[in-house]
Amino acid sequence: MSDSTVLYDAPGPKARIRNLVIGVAGAVVILGLLAYLIVGLAKAGQLTAAFWKPFLEGSTWSNYLLPGLLSTLEAAALSIVLALILGMLLGVGRLSTVAGVRIVCGIWVEFFRAIPVLVGMLFSYYFALYVLHLPHNQAFFGVIVGLVLYNSSVIAELIRSGVGSLPKGQREAGLAIGLREGQAMAAILLPQAITAMLPSLVSQLVVILKDTALGAIIGYPDLLQSGYTGSNLTGNLIPTVLVMAAMYIIINYALTKVASALERRMKRRGRSAGKPADPLMGDPAEAARSAGTTLQAGQPTP
Repeated sequence: MSDSTVLYDAPGPKARIRNLVIGVAGAVVILGLLAYLIVGLAKAGQLTAAFWKPFLEGSTWSNYLLPGLLSTLEAAALSIVLALILGMLLGVGRLSTVAGVRIVCGIWVEFFRAIPVLVGMLFSYYFALYVLHLPHNQAFFGVIVGLVLYNSSVIAELIRSGVGSLPKGQREAGLAIGLREGQAMAAILLPQAITAMLPSLVSQLVVILKDTALGAIIGYPDLLQSGYTGSNLTGNLIPTVLVMAAMYIIINYALTKVASALERRMKRRGRSAGKPADPLMGDPAEAARSAGTTLQAGQPTP
């Protein structure tokens, strides 16, 4: 695959200068607001050494921040895996040639995509409490189910739009060499769609990680809930919020870097497998051969 974009033309000299000016002006405004915030907090006495001293004690980390971080990562990891699996199935279902499957998946996606995550968490929490009668972990169940139902619907739409953006010749080439609909989808269309939609998928995974904080409403002891509990004992809410924000930023940045490395690896693998330079514009028959199939002798190329 080529690293060049097909979404917009490369900016000219005037556009580059204009973008640079806008970027510098935006950075100056952001730095000014940040400086204003820091000065205001300092005047209010929220940045004194006494408020930061609890972070030098091991009990603050071992009793509150680290257990909360572990709970956040557990909920996010499980939600990401389940949302990816369910979202993939729903996305493929929305593209199915079977009308019943397509309609059911469409109703499912549109319904849960319209419901706020917090509402889904609350419903799942009370469902686990009063219907399933779970003795423990009702909050964990509510967080996971609420996140999976919403984000799987969004991921399904990403998959559907990614496959829909591919030329129709990609599918036709697979069918022409004897692949079934499901085989053409799995071997030709999905790999290209996932690669093309990977930045959007990563953004949605970051959203899942941040939305775990909504679990504090139903009592899930995530990083936000644990940090807030610890700050009530030490009286340093603002410094605690800043530390938690830094922890979220580091985790999300690491997730983005891992996804970027995965995207580069998938691009290199696509080039080494003989895929066309641009999967959205390449030859359909070559895309089918790069998926591991071989044209039969004497069979005309689509």
